[in-house]
Amino acid sequence: MKVLWAPWRMAYIKNARKPAKCIFCVKPRERRDARNLLLHRGRHGLVMMNLFPYNSGHLLVAPYAHVRSLEQLPDEVSLDLLALTNLSLKVLRAEIKPEGFNIGVNLGRVSGAGIEAHVHLHIVPRWNGDTNFMPLFSETRVMPEHLQTTYRKLLARFNKLTAPASRRSRKRTRR
Repeated sequence: MKVLWAPWRMAYIKNARKPAKCIFCVKPRERRDARNLLLHRGRHGLVMMNLFPYNSGHLLVAPYAHVRSLEQLPDEVSLDLLALTNLSLKVLRAEIKPEGFNIGVNLGRVSGAGIEAHVHLHIVPRWNGDTNFMPLFSETRVMPEHLQTTYRKLLARFNKLTAPASRRSRKRTRR
C-alpha cells in the first residue's frame, strides 16, 4: 500500500468539530495575514487563498459585509468585488500562468456553499490535464505546490500590482 502524506489536513480535522465562525469576518480582524493566507485588502472586500483548495492558487474574494447573497450588497461593494476579481485574475495569470479559470459563487447549502452565511467568489485556476484519477478512485487531491509557497509568490505579485504609482515609477528610475 502506498501512503500519501498530507499533514496540513490535521488542522482541518481538529477544527471540523468546533463551532464554525465566519472566516471572512474573523480573519481580517486578526491582522495575521500570512497565517490566514490573506493576500489583499480592498476598500470593501478582501482576497484570500482557500485553505483547502481545488487547485493551486484557488482564491476567495469576499466583501467585508456579512451578507448571504450578492443582491444584498450595495452597488459600490459589488463593483469593488468585481475589481478584486479582475486584480486576482491579473495576479494569477502573471504569477502561475493558468490556461483558464473557473469563477463562481455558491449561494445556499444546496449549491455547495461551505460558508453560506457570507457570500464569496471562488477563483480556481485551471490547466489542461490538471485532473487525474486520484479524486475519483481514492478521494484524494494532489496539490503540486505547498500553500505557503504559492502564498509568497501571489502576495509579491499583489503588492507589485497595487503599489502606488509614485513608488512604481521610483523603482523603474532606479534600475
